[in-house]
Amino acid sequence: MSGAPADRCKIPRAFWLAVEHVGVRPAALLRQARLPATLHLNGQGLVSTAQFFALWRSLEELTADPGLGIKLVEAAETSVHPPASLAAFHARDYRDGLSRIARFKRLCTPEKLHFSEEGEECMVMFEWLYATEPEPSIAVDVDFATLVELGRRGTGQRLTPVRVEFQRADPKSEAHRLYFGCPIRYGQSRNALILKSADLDRPFPGHNPELLELLTPALASALGEIQARSSIREQVKIVLKRRLASGRPELSDVAFEIGVSERTLQRRITDEGTTFRELLIEARQELGRQLLSDPSTEIGEVACLLGYQDTSSFYRAFRDWEGITPNRWRELNVGHFGRQAAPDISVH
Repeated sequence: MSGAPADRCKIPRAFWLAVEHVGVRPAALLRQARLPATLHLNGQGLVSTAQFFALWRSLEELTADPGLGIKLVEAAETSVHPPASLAAFHARDYRDGLSRIARFKRLCTPEKLHFSEEGEECMVMFEWLYATEPEPSIAVDVDFATLVELGRRGTGQRLTPVRVEFQRADPKSEAHRLYFGCPIRYGQSRNALILKSADLDRPFPGHNPELLELLTPALASALGEIQARSSIREQVKIVLKRRLASGRPELSDVAFEIGVSERTLQRRITDEGTTFRELLIEARQELGRQLLSDPSTEIGEVACLLGYQDTSSFYRAFRDWEGITPNRWRELNVGHFGRQAAPDISVH
């Protein structure tokens, strides 16, 4: 699947906190889903789409509450949202917030949002790129309620959709009608959330340009990197840049994150006429220049983020790359190697 992210879903700690909040022990949920018993102990657990769906189905089985997905979203504090969602809550308006979620969604899961705006309605649908079975009902509820909650918390008004369409049968529960405040249609051919186009341009009073300036460049960079999947060279450097700060990444670490075997990765690197060591050096050079282009980042911090044990080692390596010191390079280049603003993506 060229250009697509790997089949990896990140399970943040906030998920386990929400599960515990509704009275389900993570160990019991993992046992029900037949997943590793220690998965919830990882700071950022990774599972496949099939395993992610199994988690949601198991949660449905353990609770038997048709409104649980909505309760999870309502109970979640805005402050615990991942950076992509946090940026959306501080967007310019509802449309901008939805756009940010659509743009950064795939940083967490191989999931894509589709927007179709016609007349006075905007239809939103979710696509799981690696799904081989229907998305669990509770996961659909979480997706839709998340978007509605974004509009409500962002505008400070109780916005209501035009209607919500579900493929599932009617659960004979009032939970969805009470939360969404609009007609709910069951037994449909698709899962779709239909919003009022007029609501999309409602401003967010909490719009925070300063915070977005901090969050957006890093997220946009990460998204751009994920999309640069045409060559294994770029894919490897993407992962290396993310992992450098925690030490020297190994080939096995990169292979796991990309979603291929270590042997396959080594072969593909060789086929492109390079080596893992050469890619590690390139990644350090590129990230080093990017970090140095920000005058507010101290040299010692740059060295740390590139995985060097001390500043002296970084200075020696940088002299070998550029023939000058990091300080001198910054003096010569910072004026025309500044950070670029993230391109705007509107909802269509």
